[in-house]
This record gives sequence, structure tokens and C-alpha cells, in this order.
Amino acid sequence: MNAPLAFAYQALPMRVVLGTGSLDRLAEEIDHAGLQRVMVLCSPGHRELAETVAGRIGPRAVDIHPHARMHVPAESAAEARRRAGEVNADGCVAVGGGSAIGLGKIIALQYRLPVIAVPTTYAGSEMTPVWGLTENGVKRTGKAPRVLPVSVLYDPALTVTLPVAVSVTSGMNAIAHAVEALYAPDASPVIDLMAEEGVRALATALPGIVADGADLDARARAQYGAWLCGACLGATSMSLHHKLCHALGGTLDLPHAPTHTVVLPHVLAYNQGAAPKAVAALGRALGTPTDSATHLWDLAGRLGAPRSLRELGMAEGDIDRIVDVALTNPYANPREVTAEALGRLLRSAWSGQPPAP
Repeated sequence: MNAPLAFAYQALPMRVVLGTGSLDRLAEEIDHAGLQRVMVLCSPGHRELAETVAGRIGPRAVDIHPHARMHVPAESAAEARRRAGEVNADGCVAVGGGSAIGLGKIIALQYRLPVIAVPTTYAGSEMTPVWGLTENGVKRTGKAPRVLPVSVLYDPALTVTLPVAVSVTSGMNAIAHAVEALYAPDASPVIDLMAEEGVRALATALPGIVADGADLDARARAQYGAWLCGACLGATSMSLHHKLCHALGGTLDLPHAPTHTVVLPHVLAYNQGAAPKAVAALGRALGTPTDSATHLWDLAGRLGAPRSLRELGMAEGDIDRIVDVALTNPYANPREVTAEALGRLLRSAWSGQPPAP
């Protein structure tokens, strides 16, 4: 007999606007947030887009700060906070991918400035209250409601120039959020529905983007999937996959989305036997009832994504070091994690072998 239905679900307080041309509503969202002096954050490669965004809001854009960096180094965050104080900003508009949005979150955490996010990738971090900060080679993460953007504007037209290769790994990164949410200890039927739909949307959108990078329908579907997958991450606890990726990124400075892409099938293969409900949901989303881990590994290959940590710059001699970091303050996981098992998993991911069942 099935146990009575029981769960807890915390809805996140934010606005989401999705559709081609939604950037035109930025001034309206700034009004809704009650902001008068905003600093536009971006990485160096998005300076031109940030200038376009600043032009949309006129004199309320008091500065452009094009210095966001991957994994949010502490010194980069300190400089952004200092600059926000100098220009007397009362909020930020973060334009770009995880680097810009992550920097906005740290400013919100430490300087209490609200953030409006304009994502140009599919990672989904804009939908979460999760922050990350890297200091002395160690990436710390946490959750705080005040880092959640007050508004998110998804405009697929802004992602058309995102290189196909980056689009693929960014989308796989988002899929990883939903996969872990399906077997999180604090999952719920609401999250299960969002995760399954998010994986389905991205798994169908990414091949369309690879076929035609200018396909706005595929780009919009990818943003829809990223929204759902990111919201799943924001509402649940992270597990072994994210712990490993944080260790690899913070310790070795490996690229964020490609690292998630490589690691995901291997961790899923490790956990599948202990997470039958997650396997069933992924089977429905991907059309693979038995082995979603191998399907995701194959999908990455078909889409031209990296499938080994070695090609991302990791040395084989770093494996034991990452095992030690990952086993320090471990996250909850459906299957027990041992140093021996983690070493095997990392060696398989490092060499690019198919995920072991």
C-alpha cells in the first residue's frame, strides 16, 4: 500500500517574463522593483550587450561593470561591491551567464542590493537563491533568499549569438539541476513535474539549436527548460553531482558548464540504482526507460559537447585531490559515497569512458 501523500514546497518570490522582445520590458521591471540607480554587471565579453541594456534604461544606469568572472573570485566580488558603493547604486542588472548573475548574487548577499537578471545562457542559476564565492582555491556555496533576482527577463533573441557549443553545455548544466532535484531528499511532486518537463524541453531544444543556431523557437524552448530546471535547483538540496562540480571548479578552475556536462552521466549512473523514481521520470522525459545516464552521455556526444575532464584541462594526478575535497562536508546523496567509488567515478569521467552502470 502506498504511503499517504505528504511533502513541503517553498515557492520562490520572483517575476519571470519570457518571450522574444522581453528586453523591452526592462524599464518596467526596474519601476516594479522601485530602483533609481542601477549598476549593469557583465563579463568582459558582454560589454556591448551591457551598453545596449544601459541604453534602454537611460540615466538610471549609473555604471557598467564589465568584470564578472567565472566562479566569482572573492577579489572580483570585493571590487564590484566597492564600485557599487562609489556610484551609490540601489540595485543591479546582471546581463549574461552564470558569471554575471553569480556576481550580482554576491552583491545582493553582502551589500543587500536587489538584482534583475537578463540571462543569455541556459544554466538556470538566475532561478535559485544559491550563491557561490571562490577564495584561496575553495568554492563556498550557500542559500539566501535575498540573492534571488527580483525579476528575470528571458529574451530568446539575446541567445542567438550564443555559440552553439556554449549553448549545448549550458543546457546540459541546466539538465543536471533537474536530475539532482528528482532524487533530492526534499523533492516534492511539484518539483518532480517541473524537473521532468525541464529535462524534456532542453533535450528537444538543444538538437534544434545545433541544427540551426538562429532558431528562435528552439532558443525559447531552451530558456523555458532552463527556467524550470533552475527553479528545481532553487527549491531542493544539492547532491553529489553539484558537490563534485563545485570541487572541480573551485579547486582547478575548470569551466563551469562543460564540467557539469562531463560529470552528469557518471554521477547519474552511480545513483540510478538508488533512485528508481528519478530514473522513471527521466525515462519519460528522454524516452529511455532504463539507462538515462548512457542516453545523456550519448546525447552530449551527438551534440559535440566535451565528454572527458581531461579535455577540460584536468590532470590525472588531480583525481585524489578532488576526491578529498568532495568528501569534505559532503552533500546528501541517495547512495553512500566512498573514496574508492568516487575515485573510480572520476577516473571514468577524466578519461571520457562511458558511464559505468
